[in-house]
Amino acid sequence: MNRLARYFLNGLLFIVPIFLTLYIIYLLFAKIDSLLQIPLPGIGIIPGVGFVVTILIITLTGVLVSNLITRRFMSLMDRLFNRLPLVKILYSSIKDLINAFLGEKKTFNQPVLVTIIPGSNASALGFVTSESLQHLGVDDMVAVYFPQSYNFAGNLLLFPREQVRPIEASSSDIMTFIVSGGVAKS
Repeated sequence: MNRLARYFLNGLLFIVPIFLTLYIIYLLFAKIDSLLQIPLPGIGIIPGVGFVVTILIITLTGVLVSNLITRRFMSLMDRLFNRLPLVKILYSSIKDLINAFLGEKKTFNQPVLVTIIPGSNASALGFVTSESLQHLGVDDMVAVYFPQSYNFAGNLLLFPREQVRPIEASSSDIMTFIVSGGVAKS
């Protein structure tokens, strides 16, 4: 009976992550598609057209932003959003977060191991996001971002440089390890 229970658990451990991942992708796909249902003349509504149109619009926007002619217009929109009260906070935060992961100037590219309390063995994994804090009047510290496990949030803490040690690992492996609560291994 123990062998049968172990087989069941192994099957569960294999199937559940795959099923949940596919189910979440399906839910996202269905939600986007339902928001953008586009009836085609003589055919009606075809599932997936809204999702395909969304991908095409995003790609077309990328082409326009990369084009010299439309770059000025996009820059104007960027400046407008950065001047509007309240909108500026939300817009700049989202833009900075996306650029940190996907932009040309990725900021989560320096994984570190931080000694939380000097002289102790308590450490935490994080990412150096700013080497210089001169603009804050704190010359001897660095900014370290600590993502939270099973969450898309985190904390930014400042530490003396001597408590921060770079580690030889890829940023994506470290992020996966942290977000999974230390369960995922590359």
